[in-house]
Parts: sequence; C-alpha cells; structure tokens
Amino acid sequence: MNGAQAMVRTLADAGVGVWFANPGTSELHLVAALDDEPRARGVLCLFEGVATGAADGYGRMAPKPAAVLLHLGPGLGNGLANLHNARRGRTPVITVIGDHATGHRRFDAPLQSDIAAVAGTVSAWMRRPETAADAGPAAAEAVTAALAGGVATLIVPSDAAWSDGGEVAAALPAPPPEPAADGALEPAAAALTGGEPCVVLVGGDATRREGLEAAGRIAAAAGARLLCETFPARLERGAGVPAVERLAYLGEMASAQLDGARHIILAGARRPVTFFAYPGLPGDLVPDGCQVHDLGADATGALARLADAVAKEAAPPLQVAARPDVPSGALTGESAAAVIGALLPEGAIVSDEANTSGLWLPGATAGAPPHDWLSLTGGAIGQGLPVATGAAIACPDRPVVCLEADGSAMYTISALWTQAREGLDVTTVVFNNGSYAILSMETTRVGAVPAPPEQGTVARDMVDLSRPALDFVALASGMGVPASRATTAEEFAAQFGKALAEPGPHLIEAVVPPLG
Repeated sequence: MNGAQAMVRTLADAGVGVWFANPGTSELHLVAALDDEPRARGVLCLFEGVATGAADGYGRMAPKPAAVLLHLGPGLGNGLANLHNARRGRTPVITVIGDHATGHRRFDAPLQSDIAAVAGTVSAWMRRPETAADAGPAAAEAVTAALAGGVATLIVPSDAAWSDGGEVAAALPAPPPEPAADGALEPAAAALTGGEPCVVLVGGDATRREGLEAAGRIAAAAGARLLCETFPARLERGAGVPAVERLAYLGEMASAQLDGARHIILAGARRPVTFFAYPGLPGDLVPDGCQVHDLGADATGALARLADAVAKEAAPPLQVAARPDVPSGALTGESAAAVIGALLPEGAIVSDEANTSGLWLPGATAGAPPHDWLSLTGGAIGQGLPVATGAAIACPDRPVVCLEADGSAMYTISALWTQAREGLDVTTVVFNNGSYAILSMETTRVGAVPAPPEQGTVARDMVDLSRPALDFVALASGMGVPASRATTAEEFAAQFGKALAEPGPHLIEAVVPPLG
C-alpha cells in the first residue's frame, strides 16, 4: 500500500469520503487512490475557490468534514478566500495540498513555494507527512483536528504519496469543548438577574435549535435582548424555531441594537466590532461602561446551564408561521424577497450571498417553514455558489436555494458546472443589478469619494458591471444548468416555483435595480 492509498483509506474509515478536487501532477497518486476506495467520492471543481467553498458548505451541513484536494501553493492560493470563510465559521475541513517530492525541493522548480506559510493563515492544525509511513497517521490526526472545529491541513510530498509502506490509521474522536466552570457562569447569571439591560449574543453552534432554545429562555426570563452574530455559519430559523435577530452589518445600526446595554453575554460569538474602520466612528461596538461576559468554548452547554439557573420556568418565544403574499409588478430586491418567503419549501438550505439585494430576506422568510440559513462567515465574497454545492452533496434529500449577488457570482461561477455534473438540486437566484452596489455604498461611507452624482468617472466605473452587461442565462446554459430571466415579480414567482418543483440545478437571473 502506498502513502496515498493509506491516506484515502484512513479518511474513509473515519467517514470522510467526499473529496472536492482541483488536482495537478503532484496529486495524481491521491486521485488514483480514490479509484481504489469505493467509499470515496471525487467531485471535480474547475476552480480551487469552488472546491474550498464546497468543502465549507459540506462541513456546515454534515456531521463530518469533507476533504479538499489542491495543487501545490498556487492551488492553495486560489482557494484561500473560501478557506478564510471556513476558518471564521469554524467549519471542519480537511485540506490536502500536494507538494513537490522531498528530493525535488532543492531545485526551486517553477511551482515551488512556501505552502506552510500560506496555509498557516487559515489552518487550525497542519502537518507535512514526509514518508508513506507518516501518511495514514497524519490523516487520522487531521480528522480529529477538523472535528474539533476548523481547517486541518495536510501538505503531502508526492513521493510520500507514491512510495510503498503506507498503513491505515484510526482517527480518534475529537475531545468535547471544555465546559465552562460554574464560577465562570456566575457573573453572567448575576448580570441577567441584576435588573440592568442585557444582550445575549449567540454564534457558532449556539445558532442551532438547542442553543437558540436555551438563549430564548434566558432572554424571556431576564428581559434581555437576543441577537446572533451578523454572519452565522448555520442558523436554524423559521416557524416554530426560537426567533433571533441578527446583529446588523452597518455599524450605526448595530450600535443602535446594542445601545444602552450594560452587559453583553457572548455565547459562541466574538466581541462585536465593525467590519471596517470608518473615519470618526468607533470600531468597537460595545457601549461605554458595558461589561462583556464570554461563556467559553461550549456555548450551547453553557447556555443550557445558564437557562436552568435563571430561567427554569421560562419558554423561548417561537417564530410564528407567516408568509408574505406573492407580489406583482416590478421586480425589486423587496418583491423578490417576498416571493422567496412565500414559496420557500420546508427543510430548505439557503446559501445567502445576496448582499445589498438581500436586505429584505430576513423579514420575508422569518415565518417560512423551518430551514437552515448559511451566510458569508468571513466576508470574502465568492462563497454562495460553492457553499450551496457542498451543502447539496451533504444533504441530497433537501432542497438548496442559493441567493447570489451578480458581482460575487462571477468569482466562482464555475460552481454551476459542478452542480450540473453532479445533478445537484440547487436553485440559484442571481440578483443582477449591474453593479458592485455594496462598494458603491461603502466608498461614500469611508469618505473616499462624495455621494453620486458628484463621484468621479473612475470611482463610478470601478463599481459598474454594465459594460458589457453580464448574461447569467447564457453563462448557466453554457455550463449545463437550465436558466431563465425574470424582470417582473410575476415572472420571478413562476420561475422560482418551477425550479423548486423540478430536480437538478436551475438558475434564475433576477433583474433588479441597485440599492438606493
């Protein structure tokens, strides 16, 4: 058995059978090893950012990580943005990066680079097995590290893959998160029962039903405000699920949500800060004089214990079932959100990268049947289409809806080809407003340029996507995905309903005006 076979079989024994791959010469023995392992599924992606984003989507929805196979340092570089998103979302991912043979490194070949230095920026754990004998044990350790939450990286020299002497190793289960000591919960309990305004801010695994129920009980009993982080990795929501409001993206709006709080209790969430620095505005969103209490790594467990301490008789407020009426007339971000809220199927997985066109989505879909919402955890755009791809492979029995902005879609548009190749049940809505609308808004907010129409020609041109206009129907059709274009609410409702009713991938180009 060579090292590649040992690695693939070790991962398969641990339940890691899906490989999102964009391989090259250095990885071909690993590709061949997939043929030798019937439990392994290779999923070809035409761009590394699709492979890493798909592994992220898979890891968010499956109880186990996927592997992503990349070609040397440049392949890692191409996939880095979505590995950044996976890192921020604490998604379990196993990244396997091929490297030059150990004896070839001294030649400084054209594709030679410092893979470890780059991988270290996104990896929670990293190992370079130098021999075939190291390959299986390193893979087993990678599984354990990924299951602990994060990107585990294997840098595999090609001779370690092709050489004989590999042995299968058994992965150990990841240790559970360290529970908070009783003393660590006492300040939070005192804050919640002390009569001062409190905010409970949830993130990580606490945005699943169990954590939300505990947090909802706490908020109901203490009169606290319940919020979740702006971009949760996976938020369970919909009718019958404890309702939670997301912290706003814009700093001014987030400050208003937190205004007056004397205590903020962090349950799996990070301390709230603005996404960027803005002239004359604070970056830290914690109000002056407010105390921050962090419940630690085991956020869901800590919330459950805290709820039992301060909210024994309380019940969480549940989201009431409600759907908007299907609108008619002009197609806008608001009317498109109403259509989605009216038609979203039960059990849907929504991959949301709608950006400015999606401002109305939370309200319109809140009372839809229970579903999962996957958002842009690290802010690096180009995530929506790949995450939807990985989620569809992780949950083949559930419909996946990808809500995608036009500019972001172009980063990883080739994910459509993988969806067609794999026959995935993904309905993609591309909101085509012909612009990088988020940048148009931000250039004014940071004071770089005046508001339109006083902006200069170059500033306007750098956010304009209309010269030439992008034709998403043609792009999707060219990659094997049936596609249509909607310019009215009626057209969009008919096309969205039809796409949901039919198996396989579909794309709808929703032509909407830019925000503002």
